[in-house]
Amino acid sequence: MIAGGVARPRLLIGGVQSGVGKSTITLALVAALRRRGLTVQTFKVGPDYLDPGHLARVSGRPCYNLDSWMSDPDYLRELFVTASADADISLVEGVMGLFDGSSTGSLSGSSAEIAALLQIPAALVVNVHGMARSLAALVSGYQHFEPSVTLAGVLANRCGSPSHARLLGEALAAAELPPLLGAIPRNGLPELPSRHLGLVSALEQRDGAELSEDLAAAAEAGIDLDLLLQAAARAPLLVVPPAAATDRAGAAPVRLGVAWDEAFQFYYADLFPALRARGCELVLFSPLRDQALPTNLAGLYLGGGYPELHAEQLAANREMLAAIRAFSASGKPVYAECGGLIYLSQGVEDTQNRFPLVGCLPVWTRLLEKRKALGYVTATLTGDSLFGRVGESFRGHEFHYSELLESPVGTDGWQAVYQLTRNRSGKVCTEGFQRGRILASYAHLQLASQPAALDRWVATMLDTAGQ
Repeated sequence: MIAGGVARPRLLIGGVQSGVGKSTITLALVAALRRRGLTVQTFKVGPDYLDPGHLARVSGRPCYNLDSWMSDPDYLRELFVTASADADISLVEGVMGLFDGSSTGSLSGSSAEIAALLQIPAALVVNVHGMARSLAALVSGYQHFEPSVTLAGVLANRCGSPSHARLLGEALAAAELPPLLGAIPRNGLPELPSRHLGLVSALEQRDGAELSEDLAAAAEAGIDLDLLLQAAARAPLLVVPPAAATDRAGAAPVRLGVAWDEAFQFYYADLFPALRARGCELVLFSPLRDQALPTNLAGLYLGGGYPELHAEQLAANREMLAAIRAFSASGKPVYAECGGLIYLSQGVEDTQNRFPLVGCLPVWTRLLEKRKALGYVTATLTGDSLFGRVGESFRGHEFHYSELLESPVGTDGWQAVYQLTRNRSGKVCTEGFQRGRILASYAHLQLASQPAALDRWVATMLDTAGQ
């Protein structure tokens, strides 16, 4: 700690738009800096699960989401400083274009808002194919568009040759703009496999060490790492508000079972330490491979993921389906998000097959060829739930390629306890399907920044732990 704030070398990797290579470049930088012996803390702007998984794998540390639409500024400052306390440098991967977010008239929800809030210099990734002095015009626009955002330099992707890189650097220097930090040639980055929700998850890629080596080599060949580190070190001191006390030191632990495997892996990294601080013991289990639940659980958390891609194997594990079904009938709390909702349903169907699953939720789900929903949502409670009381609101997001074939409301005691408002369209629908202490929804809520919600969830588990 330094008087007036804390020192945190940091850099945000932002793009002029989606698809310019910022995800792979960020991974390459992490790999290269780790090869130098540095401890790198990673963050990802926005509601993303896949990129953080890769960043966590390459960095060897949890990657935390920084989302200024779902979380308040004080929470984000505290999270950033706490997570980066023992790191040599923090790298933040942006989302979409630098200024793209939840609003067309402000920084809200954008990478630029995070850069301004945490005073992080931004390295701008540009696809420079077919570009020379025009790069200077483009960078000048980004540099002067929002005074609260500082550009540290430019990372040129898809560069044609060393002479092309020299022209780009000269154009920036002549216009007295931030410097060229690196020029990566066309096809100079390893290609990462993808599918309908984005990149193939880190859990499903088995060549992690080889990929990290290839990424590090690409960064070392094309990026001036010393110049980049100097830019990160020039970030100003951060002033951080005092953290709220949440520890239940000495309290009896409450065991929460968390589904974790290739089918269920979408969890925000900040949620787990927040639950542990409240006395939760997180017990991981695999619905794909385990035949029984861990013992003495007080609750279940079935997160998002890819159950639709593993539906045949999930359906074949009848022992686990029966165990989840029995637990759901026990009166103890069960929370299921997106993929977890699919798993709790009667089953999932595609154009050719139907795979029966837990059968707790009395409706089927259907996999679609086109995206069903993507965007921020606000869930306002119309009934008391695991996380709050009537009238309280929570922010989150949706991203899924499936849907319920019909509403479960009114069947077997199921009700809807969310009034779900979509941020961009303002469209309102009923969601958040609840029966007793079971809650299932397509919405991924940002709960770690809602201490009262976590307190209520843990209290509910404590109340039912002896059942």
